[in-house]
Amino acid sequence: MSLDHIFRNARIAGREAETCDIGIKDGRFAAIEVTLEADAPSEDLGGRLVVPGFCETHIHLDKSCLLGRCQCEKGTLDEAIAAVAAAKKGFTVDDVRARATRTLEKAIVQGTQRMRTHVEVDPRIGLTSLTALLELKQAYSWAIDLRLCVFPQEGLLDDPGCEDVMVAALESGADVVGGAPYMDKDSHGQIARIFALAKRFDVDIDFHLDFGLDPSHLDLFEVCRLAEATGWSGRVAIGHVTKLSAVPEPRLLELGRRLAEAGVAVTALPSTDLFLIGREFDHNVPRGVALAHKLKEIGVITSLSTNNVLNPFTPFGDCSTVRIANLYANIAQIGAPAGMADCLDMVSTSSARLMNLKDYGIEVGKPADLVVLECESRPQAVAELAPVLLAVKAGRRTVTRPAPTLHAPA
Repeated sequence: MSLDHIFRNARIAGREAETCDIGIKDGRFAAIEVTLEADAPSEDLGGRLVVPGFCETHIHLDKSCLLGRCQCEKGTLDEAIAAVAAAKKGFTVDDVRARATRTLEKAIVQGTQRMRTHVEVDPRIGLTSLTALLELKQAYSWAIDLRLCVFPQEGLLDDPGCEDVMVAALESGADVVGGAPYMDKDSHGQIARIFALAKRFDVDIDFHLDFGLDPSHLDLFEVCRLAEATGWSGRVAIGHVTKLSAVPEPRLLELGRRLAEAGVAVTALPSTDLFLIGREFDHNVPRGVALAHKLKEIGVITSLSTNNVLNPFTPFGDCSTVRIANLYANIAQIGAPAGMADCLDMVSTSSARLMNLKDYGIEVGKPADLVVLECESRPQAVAELAPVLLAVKAGRRTVTRPAPTLHAPA
């Protein structure tokens, strides 16, 4: 067998009980066997865990790295939106490109190889951020598949001219359409318009939805109804959904069954939601994070994601999806190995399902995308925040980060 490269003694995520050899040819996985007999350059991974690249399903590259430009004191959602809206007036293509590049490169080094970034477009900023991110999509295609989800952060129906900008963005090459229904007085009206745009341009949908702690009104029912009515089941995701954290478990499972039935996926964003939710409490502060793992258990496609990095919505972040998985496990009080394995799946295989990726996974014939972690299993990766040692995209090495070395005295 002729191969370009072999990774020996690998533990593939989901099959980590035993080691195997992974052969790569012409940018694709060509052979996966316990022992590969082939004459090719090889690398012994020493039983380390190999994942098919991490997937970031919900992040905002365009407004990352804004600390220093925005002064916030209350730490609320409304304050963050207002602060970024003011800062956005000074955005240029060069500025967005520079800040987004910094964040994108961090994500690549942390093993992210697929990303859906939300991009704000409206009559004030126009297509400035989209233009910058379209450039980065092409410039970094050697390391990451970047998909752009355009959405109206400051409202759609209540912002005259915004839909025209959304249409222009989709015509210019945006991959997904999103919304923030809670920003319009008529939230159902915005949801309907987003579905109409999705149908017109044949793109998936990703909503910011049901943010807050009062579950008496849930827009997810309208999203589920329209997903079924329009034939968009399996092509709709909702992010945040912090109101799901404020319902008893029987109600959560009931809502989960409705989401699963309608084919609506859920992304929990623990870092941002922990930071923003519950600001009105001075004790017994609610976590405000949707319990994605419980929804996953009953058939909802779920993911965990970063959302914001170094801005008023989340003034921290190193773009590590493993760290997000670990944070979520802490919040949700998950300690069993199977549960922690699920957490890693929610930044990899489950996230890939949410993004409808057809070419994802370590299987013969698929693109040779992989990331090697300094651990032997998914639970260990989450428990110990296992670092990325190397990454390969389409058969080409994109990241190398040597493991630390202890220098004991002679």
